[in-house]
Amino acid sequence: MRVAEIKRQTRETDITLSLNLDGSGNHKISTGIGFFDHMLELFARHALIDLELTCKGDLEVDYHHTVEDVGLVLGAALDQALGDRKGIVRYGAIMLPMDEARADVLVDLGGRPYLVWKISHPEQHIRDFNVQLLEEFMRAFCTNARMNLHVVQPYGAEVHHAYEAVFKGLARALRCAVAFDPRETGVPSSKGTL
Repeated sequence: MRVAEIKRQTRETDITLSLNLDGSGNHKISTGIGFFDHMLELFARHALIDLELTCKGDLEVDYHHTVEDVGLVLGAALDQALGDRKGIVRYGAIMLPMDEARADVLVDLGGRPYLVWKISHPEQHIRDFNVQLLEEFMRAFCTNARMNLHVVQPYGAEVHHAYEAVFKGLARALRCAVAFDPRETGVPSSKGTL
């Protein structure tokens, strides 16, 4: 079983997370930020990752600590669940439509974290949520997951659709990358390690 459980507590956030990479998309998520919960639920469902996540953050200060710290913990859990990464496909890529919006997401689980983030949508808020925080989430996530992540969202008139395409695209690309390749007997790298 490729699972992970992480508890992280600071003066800013208290996070408990459990993850099963080989799940069916079951999720129970509570961060206190409705839009963020919705994006994480979409991620779990479309990646077919079972995810339980509770975060109690200092929301009275800002959403920043909660969003970034959830990214840190989710990335660490993914890295832990992947173990030595033997037998995985390693790469995943998708071009995902969401009504009038599109997101292109590319993933490499090769052990070298890097984020490319190109979002075309000029809107900065969905209700009181600053969507620019999602770049901080993705950076924390890919750094702790030791993942190369490219997200390009080239067009879309509705901001909700734009970010929904991003999270569904991430889910589908990651679902491909973590899958087992029946022909791969070791680590998918010429170096012999990831």
